[in-house]
Amino acid sequence: MLNALHLCRAVAKGWGLTGKKPTIDDVARLSGVARVTVSRVLNGGPNVRPEVRAKVMEAVKSLDYKVNPQARSLAGGSSRTLAFVFTSDPESDPNSYYEAALELGALRACLALGYQLLIHHVPQHMPGQQRSIVELITDHRCEGLILCPPYSDDAGLIRAALGVGCKVVGISPGPEARQLVDGVGVDDEAGGYDLTTALIRLGHRRFGFMAGLEAHLSAERRLDGFRHALADHGLGESAYLLGRGDFTFRSGVRLAPAMLDHADPPTVLVCANDDMAAGALAAAHARGLDIPRDIAITGFDDAPVAGIVWPPLTTVHQPVKLLGQRAVELLVRRLTGGEPDAPPQFDQLDHALVCRQTTGAF
Repeated sequence: MLNALHLCRAVAKGWGLTGKKPTIDDVARLSGVARVTVSRVLNGGPNVRPEVRAKVMEAVKSLDYKVNPQARSLAGGSSRTLAFVFTSDPESDPNSYYEAALELGALRACLALGYQLLIHHVPQHMPGQQRSIVELITDHRCEGLILCPPYSDDAGLIRAALGVGCKVVGISPGPEARQLVDGVGVDDEAGGYDLTTALIRLGHRRFGFMAGLEAHLSAERRLDGFRHALADHGLGESAYLLGRGDFTFRSGVRLAPAMLDHADPPTVLVCANDDMAAGALAAAHARGLDIPRDIAITGFDDAPVAGIVWPPLTTVHQPVKLLGQRAVELLVRRLTGGEPDAPPQFDQLDHALVCRQTTGAF
């Protein structure tokens, strides 16, 4: 129970006397628990000890805290709200097509199924990122959560979301995450393998690979597929140069010159996504190189930019809008189906090689 000292502190801070409405943070401070715990109590959530629940409710009464009317109206039933969390980095530009296409697919599915969708961006290296995402879930009573890489690989975050009663689906989740929750994606390793095999058949024996951030496990699997294809054709590590970017056009522009200026330069630049490939293409144009005669270039995703640049970009197609749509469908199945506790499922969608003019014909 709250003691007199706590109540005196409450009065001293002006709660109820200044005209300022108390907030959920005031309730958390007075009851001595985390904000997430207060949200869980107010929303009737599980996993709260009776003594903690009583302490929170006494703080609510002492402060005359008023629960948001919309949340109160939903307290006895389904909120029909899903959250879609993307990473963001203020130091680099976003992969706008990938995010926009995922969002569009998810929104269309939500519209068809009668759910609303919250879009939220959380910086990957922000302190307290896990707490921020869990608070999003509890504050908005989200029944389901869709995570993009690298959050879809974060087993700790996934367990925290599951711990507050939220169903989770990962976009291109890693092996550990697939053991915990449903996921949807393409076979990134097979995509990298198929593309590299096609390039080897064209006669390429010297490669430059522009990788993305190591934390993005799905993109790392593209590199794995590239390496496996080389090994299966008798080519080892000496057959390629490796550079790391951040999936942006700018990083493709930055990485290309060092590869092109190497004493034993590659005949093809293989890029982990289309934005980096477009940057590499711009760097090659700046040198007056003929593409693909002087240097071939490939991407991954089949974003709209792949068909706009000149020459049009050879790439690997993945159905990004369908990934967003299927993620919502998997969540709704968990929320409304007859087997909510069935083992996690991974839906693997098809990829395809798209041969354009930055390489010879496959």
